[in-house]
Amino acid sequence: MNTINIPSVLQELNIEQDNLAWSTGLTWGADADAESKTIYSPVDGKAIAKVSFANAENYDYVIKAAQKAFLSWRLLPAPKRGEIVRQFGEELRLKKQSLGSLVSYEMGKSLQEGLGEVQEMIDICDFAVGLSRQLYGLTMHSERARHRMYEQYHPLGVVGIISAFNFPVAVWAWNAALALVCGDVCIWKPSEKTPLTAIACQKIIAKILNDNGIEEGVSCLVIGDREIGSLMANDTRVPLVSATGSTRMGKAVGEAVGRRLGRSLLELGGNNAIIISEHADLNMALPGVVFGAVGTAGQRCTSTRRLIIHESVYEAFRAKLVSAYPQLRIGNPLNENNHVGPLIDKLAVENYLKAIEKAKAEGATLLIEGGVLSGNGYESGCYVKPVIFEASNHFEIVQHETFAPILYLMKYKTIDEALALQNGVPQGLSSAIMTTNLREAEKFLSHAGSDCGIANVNIGTSGAEIGGAFGGEKETGGGRESGSDAWKVYMRRQTNTINYGTDLPLAQGIKFDI
Repeated sequence: MNTINIPSVLQELNIEQDNLAWSTGLTWGADADAESKTIYSPVDGKAIAKVSFANAENYDYVIKAAQKAFLSWRLLPAPKRGEIVRQFGEELRLKKQSLGSLVSYEMGKSLQEGLGEVQEMIDICDFAVGLSRQLYGLTMHSERARHRMYEQYHPLGVVGIISAFNFPVAVWAWNAALALVCGDVCIWKPSEKTPLTAIACQKIIAKILNDNGIEEGVSCLVIGDREIGSLMANDTRVPLVSATGSTRMGKAVGEAVGRRLGRSLLELGGNNAIIISEHADLNMALPGVVFGAVGTAGQRCTSTRRLIIHESVYEAFRAKLVSAYPQLRIGNPLNENNHVGPLIDKLAVENYLKAIEKAKAEGATLLIEGGVLSGNGYESGCYVKPVIFEASNHFEIVQHETFAPILYLMKYKTIDEALALQNGVPQGLSSAIMTTNLREAEKFLSHAGSDCGIANVNIGTSGAEIGGAFGGEKETGGGRESGSDAWKVYMRRQTNTINYGTDLPLAQGIKFDI
């Protein structure tokens, strides 16, 4: 069994166990009367550290520091900014084990997933370094003689990043690495449930910035509750707010940012389905379904929540699932032999239990029973059993996202019926089909197929790579992060026309003689 020495991990990451609330770099601060919160691990229920929450005055201090830093940071050539991000990626490589362990211990995901999350940070740094030598625009032919037209991209300014507990560091890195090479500065409000990993990351990047003589304020951290998020969403000094979390939260952020005509990048809830075709390789499909449903204890936005199975293979695949679930090992996520770790806290456990009762009340049939685990190794009270129901897609509980390992099974007859079920929810993040039929696969990926931002064939709904743009449609928010051309949201586009002639013709042939 793997174990970690928490004091030594915190020491390696330069974290004291009484931390301050905000940081503009190497400068940390908190008011003497600031509200503080003790952070407990869902793994064993033990206190890790005490963190002070920032107030409105602290937030304003950080914003002003970021605004000041932007004036010089934007003038640094993009490849030089990329070099800073490269150094950050290299330092993450050195601290991957300790940071991944802290992610696992503070959030509750398996150690392999914690290490994988740090690897995502390293990967996006590598991507951003290459991007720093591109940030390309286009040239266009002008209709006017001796004129040249082109477009270029400029940094926006201060980028606010609101991240969720389930990916406490990777999603921040997706945003920060791109924003920094684009010439923006960043203010990060992490989840109040997982602030220690954020503090660790801030300390790493702050030292790199300081060692390179970069002004404080390029990368800032503000730990706080909803008040800080609300301040950020309503602040005209923050032209872009990137927010990851629930649809409810995203609607509030989007409304506030939209009211001031700012930009919002929203990564919200998912209600992801896998279609199991009559042409599927059932043995290959099984691990993809099980990992998608129970990985991170069902607390990924890309977790598999619905399974749409062709009637001809329904009984066979249901039997495989019912046989597989009792073999799942639930326990300490630092033990790599375990498949399922804890939920994030007692509130998540309450929501899990409420969802089970609601599914029963709506008429769902229980196939694999759930419950909260207690006793030796389960002292935190956050460990639960993965659940399987047979249900209808129209059930209210099925239409909503529950951040827990609950899977709903349903049948279909035709591919069109399967697609209607797949798309028949308010969310549109990730989707998948298991099939060896080329026509089915292509239809699933066509404009008449999945309406999600992510659509996979013969892999599950979880496990996106950083090379592709990540995000979804409908109530998932429409934002795109990470790879492809997602960098453009962090910049403002400008069209330029240069007249190198001796007269001044107007466009569209308009005459204006004076």
